[in-house]
Amino acid sequence: MEWGEFDKVIIVEGSSDRRKVASVLNEDVEIRCTNGTISLTKLDELVDELMDRDVYLLFDADESGEKLRKQFRREMPEANHLYINKMYKEVESSPEHHIATVLLSANMNVKMKFLSQRVND
Repeated sequence: MEWGEFDKVIIVEGSSDRRKVASVLNEDVEIRCTNGTISLTKLDELVDELMDRDVYLLFDADESGEKLRKQFRREMPEANHLYINKMYKEVESSPEHHIATVLLSANMNVKMKFLSQRVND
């Protein structure tokens, strides 16, 4: 996959988060990692690069995730913020059905088996 190939971009903190989100999605979406932090220079480059695309932010429900959200809110106010339930704390440790529900709320196509998991739990 080439950068810029898809209209939607989800930005997550780490590669484990990327794998978790990718496993739930049922559409082609670019998933980028910040690796937990991002410099102002890198953030500015990212803002320029993603200017005409639908950007979604999905960070952990912890202090570092909130710090990233604040940075992105300042530099990329048009980005869509997606939130996991605080009881799960991290994207990677959230159950697939929860991630699917969060992504579905942003009108993304998800694998139906993860939505039916919740009904059967």
